[in-house]
Amino acid sequence: MSLLRVEDINKTFVTTRALRDVTLNIQEGEIRGLVGENGSGKSTLASIISGIIYPDNGKMFKHEKPYNPRSLLDANSSKISIIVQEMGTIDGLTVAANIFLGEEKLFKKFGFLNTSNMNKSSMKVFQRFGIDNIKPDTDISSLSFEERKLVEFAKALYVGPDLLIVDETTAALSQHGREILFGELERLKSSNRSVIFISHDLGEVIDHCDNVTVMKDGEIVDTVSTQDLKESSLKELMVGRELQQTYYREDTEAFYSDEVVLRVSDLTLEGSYYDISFVLHRGEILGIGGLTNCGMHLLGKTLFGLESPSSGTIEVVERNKRITNYVEAIANGLGYLPKNRDQEGLMLLSSIKENICLPSLSKMQRNTFISPRKERGFAESGARQLSIKMSSINQFCLYLSGGNKQKVALTKWLVRDSDILILDCPTRGIDVAVKASIYNLMQELKDKGKAIIMISEELQELIGVSDRIVVLKDGRIKKVFSRRKDLTEEEIIHFMI
Repeated sequence: MSLLRVEDINKTFVTTRALRDVTLNIQEGEIRGLVGENGSGKSTLASIISGIIYPDNGKMFKHEKPYNPRSLLDANSSKISIIVQEMGTIDGLTVAANIFLGEEKLFKKFGFLNTSNMNKSSMKVFQRFGIDNIKPDTDISSLSFEERKLVEFAKALYVGPDLLIVDETTAALSQHGREILFGELERLKSSNRSVIFISHDLGEVIDHCDNVTVMKDGEIVDTVSTQDLKESSLKELMVGRELQQTYYREDTEAFYSDEVVLRVSDLTLEGSYYDISFVLHRGEILGIGGLTNCGMHLLGKTLFGLESPSSGTIEVVERNKRITNYVEAIANGLGYLPKNRDQEGLMLLSSIKENICLPSLSKMQRNTFISPRKERGFAESGARQLSIKMSSINQFCLYLSGGNKQKVALTKWLVRDSDILILDCPTRGIDVAVKASIYNLMQELKDKGKAIIMISEELQELIGVSDRIVVLKDGRIKKVFSRRKDLTEEEIIHFMI
């Protein structure tokens, strides 16, 4: 029996046609994969089904009855919930307040909110899903990105959904977090409820979904069974052409200049990482990997001056300059792409032009005047360089796809001509075609003598792109691997766990 039917849905943002006559039918007890290149319309469709945005026209039916949600709460009341791609929690509230947002009446008596009961109920929700490391009375802003996604997961499942939409969530989760998620998806399926699972990890789509729908340019290309489906076939449906088997580097040995551009000495941030020392060479891609909580993400922020270390130094060697804050980092040729692009990498309610030009305003400034012509030229040049899909450079970043947001976040450092780039999970939540373009760009930058630190949770990416790989465990360097043909994931995992 059909659980959700979507008919001829259209959506346009200004001049961008996001969805065109989309028709979809989700059966009870089905896990439906939804894949496509960035900008194909996946998240727009998910947002319409979950009541975040309204379609321009078209119809939706749940259990064959008209379904027209006008908000997330409206969708929740109809037993449809979503875990959104980026941040779906609200700073300034506790974990419990985020879980029961809109449901506070459950804990009110005589007009007063009983936070103690709310916290106890949150603990029961967490225990049900095997989440034991998050306290309900904690301010949500103090949690890591993964922990916040687990809170969203608990909130989405608390409503007891008939249909759960998972939009690019696994990229933010550790292996343990993924096991919790996939276990619950199977439980939903076994109870005749359904899931729409959106992911750029085609392997996990094939492994965990019954069928997969492919979208391109706002339209449905095809829906196919995952039984005997190969990734290569799925990629061809997504991009409309055959992709080469690998988009990583073809060389099998490390090569870079002997010149050291960055020296990190005895860097410690109490509670996160300890005694980190390494050098970065001109023309080198240095990978940093480990489990999610090994300290590597905070290390990236420290290298760019966003976190103050307890001890140790970061030195730009050529300029004989120590980095103590992000202003010094930018002035001395460093650029930083954060893991959480929406919260830390972009101003979503500002234009593409403003985001790209922000770090380079000093280059456009004459006395106190910023040249609009130079500003426009910078932005247009950067947008062309990475082929950003947009209506114009004046489009708000809020309305870009995940991959195009990532391109904007990266472009602002390219137009500034940064010599040292710190890239934290640069391909998180983007499709195979955009991944390939970013890997190609990294190779071009390397060939030009730029130095790159790539922090990644993906072992294949670390092996495929890096000249050297620094492995962290419990905040300490456990092993450094040099690029070689026979380096395997198993070797690296041995020092991570």
